[in-house]
Amino acid sequence: MKQLLAQSKWARWMALGIVSFTMMAAYFMTDVMSPLKGMLEKTEGWSSASYGLFTSAYGWFNVFLLMLFFGGLLLDKKGIRFTGTFAAAIMVAGAGVKYMALAGVLPAQGELAGVKSQVLLAAVGYAIFAVGAEVAGITVTKAIVKWFRGHEMALAMGLQVAVARVGTAMALVFSNPLAHHFGGVSHSVLFGLTLLAIGLLTFLIYALLDKKYDRQAGKIATSTEDEFRLSDVKLVLTSYGFWLIALLCVLFYSCVFPFLKYATDLMVNKFCVNEEWAGLIPGLLPFGTILLTPLFGSIYDKKGKGATIMIIGALMLVAVHALFSVPGISSWVYALSLMVALGVAFSLVPSAMWPSVPKIIPEKQLGTAYALIFWVQNIGLMGVPYLIGVVLDRFCKVAPAEGAVSYDYTLPMLIFTAFAVLSVLVAVMLKREDKRRAYGLEKPNASSRR
Repeated sequence: MKQLLAQSKWARWMALGIVSFTMMAAYFMTDVMSPLKGMLEKTEGWSSASYGLFTSAYGWFNVFLLMLFFGGLLLDKKGIRFTGTFAAAIMVAGAGVKYMALAGVLPAQGELAGVKSQVLLAAVGYAIFAVGAEVAGITVTKAIVKWFRGHEMALAMGLQVAVARVGTAMALVFSNPLAHHFGGVSHSVLFGLTLLAIGLLTFLIYALLDKKYDRQAGKIATSTEDEFRLSDVKLVLTSYGFWLIALLCVLFYSCVFPFLKYATDLMVNKFCVNEEWAGLIPGLLPFGTILLTPLFGSIYDKKGKGATIMIIGALMLVAVHALFSVPGISSWVYALSLMVALGVAFSLVPSAMWPSVPKIIPEKQLGTAYALIFWVQNIGLMGVPYLIGVVLDRFCKVAPAEGAVSYDYTLPMLIFTAFAVLSVLVAVMLKREDKRRAYGLEKPNASSRR
């Protein structure tokens, strides 16, 4: 019999590389505004609360309109090619609205409900983009399961996350210099919009490869009893293991992604780093994960211990945020060391968490399962940045120096520490549930085929 594409190493790694670029572009646009908080306050008149509101927009449509849930249903019903192309197009459209709001193409004068119109328009564009980004995320994850089940699945997921985080690193390192060089934050956003357009084209190339895969396989695995049904949602929602994964996801990522939104400002206010280059230190975090996430994923593939890996990562997260909250320390070397440690923690948990979901949930329900996990995650990604912005404005302002507002980040870092402590408790509960249900989270992935 002719060898299937998924059994060919070059084909499955090529498929991984293509979809990874699309996600890299998505991650860049997600974090392109993170280093620009100070510039937005100076040139556009934004406040910390305005910035927090804008950042929280990432979850508006995904959470309140259940767009992620419907995206998961669409993925399970219509498949990877249709859903991925649709999601990539939505990202381009949302990023376009965001760019036009910041560039002044859209009318953005005055206020609405006490909020600058420019902030609201940019937030709406960001919210539209977020729908596409999150649906693309679950689509790419399911694509990896499709191509790598029984092979190097955790390694593949780790590599995809690593490549995607190149986008985060690029945003943190280059967004501020780009904005200063060209004289406005919109230029950094325009660069991200260009990357997204290229990412849409690359996903269309993947769609051709995926179509050939299905034609070769003859869709043998898609018998009537294996087709997704709406009633399958109940099976996902009644899984205790699923909810533990979802809770771990929201708690863990609430300690990382919202932190990165404020990390550059933290470097300026607490560690006295020059504003233009303050993104370099948090920018090192994604670079560390580029190497470590695939490494830890490969260990999970070969040695197992997935639940243990998640516990270790969560414990490291507690230590890092607690140390960031210690007042009176302003050394950039101290900040750099903690950021490296955070990079290790940021690699450990995702490298084991995402490949563990197919051990708990059958493949025909994976799209819905990942969508629901991302939906829960988006609650944190929406609420926590806004919470931190409000806390900074109300409780953490320091007497202005030379007309510039500065902030004491002790209280926000303690909030992140509290979320990290809760993630440790959930990770321990997940390990206990794995022992009771025999999901196989502590077993190597190579021997866990369904």
